[in-house]
Amino acid sequence: MKGLKGKNVLVTGASSGIGQAIAIRFAQEGCNIAINYRKSAEKAKETEVIAMQKACGELEKCGIKTVLIEGDVSQEQEIITMVNQVVEKFGSLDILINNAGIQIEKASHEVAGEEFDRVLAVNLRGAYFCAREAINHFLLNGGGVIINISSVHEIIPRPCYISYSISKGGMKNLTKTLALEYADRNIRVNAIAPGATITPINEAWVNDAEKRILVESHIPMNRAGTTEEMAAAAAFLASEEASYITGQTLFIDGGLTLYADFRETWSA
Repeated sequence: MKGLKGKNVLVTGASSGIGQAIAIRFAQEGCNIAINYRKSAEKAKETEVIAMQKACGELEKCGIKTVLIEGDVSQEQEIITMVNQVVEKFGSLDILINNAGIQIEKASHEVAGEEFDRVLAVNLRGAYFCAREAINHFLLNGGGVIINISSVHEIIPRPCYISYSISKGGMKNLTKTLALEYADRNIRVNAIAPGATITPINEAWVNDAEKRILVESHIPMNRAGTTEEMAAAAAFLASEEASYITGQTLFIDGGLTLYADFRETWSA
């Protein structure tokens, strides 16, 4: 992608799933990658190893820098420390990928206050504070790019995942508000909204033939997406190929938001 080589990128929640795929893709584009993780340093190291292998092949050195940064994005001070570490390591920050996210499955009337708060703290509050710290840096260094990893559930209600749906609805407005506020200062803010994607968090239906058929029956393209497809879209929006795009959410969902159940006419 045009304009990505040599950029310094921070990916939150990069130890698995879509975050891992994004870190790998940006490394392949020649970016320096800061890999944020909360729990497993081992999985974060796995992301780093795969990224370097795919970016550099058999070469021991190819000019790409990586750093593993532990940090809980639900904690404001840890976010401040994380961004400072990236700048200290790379000299600057050019691109923030707000990917870290969690979800809790429970009937809406049974969700405890601490459960609700935890999801919002990671998915929305954390994304804002990461963006705030990145923007403070961008304003001193001529601009930058933020890509928020949202979900089709920013517009499709998801029963039994009330806090998750609310967090992604909020991320839509977070994206638009920041994009509008900083558009004239060379800061672009966009989001991608994945549909059903083959990731570890979705193993319950990915590895169950009956459940997978049910999930994919709602997708017009009749298949789930891959993490690599999500990463490709994130790379595009962060690149100079998308230099005139800001405040937008790109849905990568195989047509899920087209509502497959309406393919057949059911009313006059």
